[in-house]
Amino acid sequence: MRADLEIIQNWIQPDSHVLDLGCGDGTLMHALTQRHQVKGYGLEYDDLNIISCIEKDVNVIQVDLDQGLSDLFDDHSFDYVIMTQTLQAMQRPDRLLKEMLRVGREGIVTFPNFGHWKSRTQLSFGGFMPVTKALPNTWYNTPNIHLCTVRDFEQFCRDNNIRILQRMVVDTSHQSSFLIKMFPNLLGEIALYRISNG
Repeated sequence: MRADLEIIQNWIQPDSHVLDLGCGDGTLMHALTQRHQVKGYGLEYDDLNIISCIEKDVNVIQVDLDQGLSDLFDDHSFDYVIMTQTLQAMQRPDRLLKEMLRVGREGIVTFPNFGHWKSRTQLSFGGFMPVTKALPNTWYNTPNIHLCTVRDFEQFCRDNNIRILQRMVVDTSHQSSFLIKMFPNLLGEIALYRISNG
């Protein structure tokens, strides 16, 4: 399991109701079911990932997240709504974040930090869109369409009355350090947030 998924597992209370947006092959939902006895669903678009979810006994619904969640779930249907490494691939990440917090008591979001020094250096001095461990694709084949920085995300939260309950900014090995904690926007490669409505 990816290290960021291990971190997220520690944020989830046992016996919770969980919705995983862009759940991929169902690894996180399967682990949460086994470890924390959670109940819930994964939402996924890719056919092969849907098959993997079914093989793992993960309840999965095939849906395009850009269409929103309003047709699927009522307000406060879940304790946690999770979106790992998906935010930056959405057409309207702002709407999806608001929908997350409508259907869930808390949201958990992770994304690559475009403000990391390697990205800044490649763009400033090389004149090219960055390619790093956290952002491994080139400009023409990347699924990422709305990249943001730690500062961008936190400003969005302030502007939309979203409360940040917990933040962890890490490197691509999902380790933190004193320097990353001091300069998260400059040195952090991956950002993880627990959020709720203010």
